[in-house]
Amino acid sequence: MPNRRPGRRLAPSLLSADFADLASAIRAAEAGGAGAFHLDVMDGHFVPNISFGPALVQAVRRRTQLPLDVHLMISDPARYAPAFRAAGGDTLVFHLEATRDPTATIDAVRATGAAVGAAIRPDTPYSALEPLVPYLDQVLVMSVHPGFSGQKFLPEALPKLRAARRQLDEIGSPADVSIDGGVTVETASEAAAAGATFFVCGNSTFVGGEVGANLRRLRDAVEEGAARAVR
Repeated sequence: MPNRRPGRRLAPSLLSADFADLASAIRAAEAGGAGAFHLDVMDGHFVPNISFGPALVQAVRRRTQLPLDVHLMISDPARYAPAFRAAGGDTLVFHLEATRDPTATIDAVRATGAAVGAAIRPDTPYSALEPLVPYLDQVLVMSVHPGFSGQKFLPEALPKLRAARRQLDEIGSPADVSIDGGVTVETASEAAAAGATFFVCGNSTFVGGEVGANLRRLRDAVEEGAARAVR
């Protein structure tokens, strides 16, 4: 099958933005070239922290036309998928570890009209996700343990990115390979070289308030890594 690999996109994680002025953070990221926004949904059960619900997703939706990538770090994701789709989520990403029937969860997300992604934690082998990959729009490899921002990138994510990239290219799938956690200029380059196409960038986007400059540096790093991958 022909290679239909998607373009590379930066997705600022709004969990790292100033909650008191999200509208300004969104405008700055759009001006800086963001390709999507990433929203971390945490329920205090699947992960220990609590974060965004559908109301926040809806508020972000009113302020941007960019795709909203909703990361459901929650138990029973199929139950809540309709609410997050109705709030404006374009892609709903569930955790393989959060459901006993991932195929049914994929079907439930598809039924809402959203694109569907599946994520794996650092301690989950890629082989657990491999049978589902042909049915996904996004494969999310976590490079930190889910539930906390500001963690350091775990390099064991890189072989999983390579495995996902290889499998998607073999089947001709246009699905994104997404990396989430500790994405900096240095690690974005390594992830791009390993085949990532969708880069969730939190602190590295909003640190110092220099959103445009931060995104330009990240973009340059991604392009440099991608160039190394094709040589």
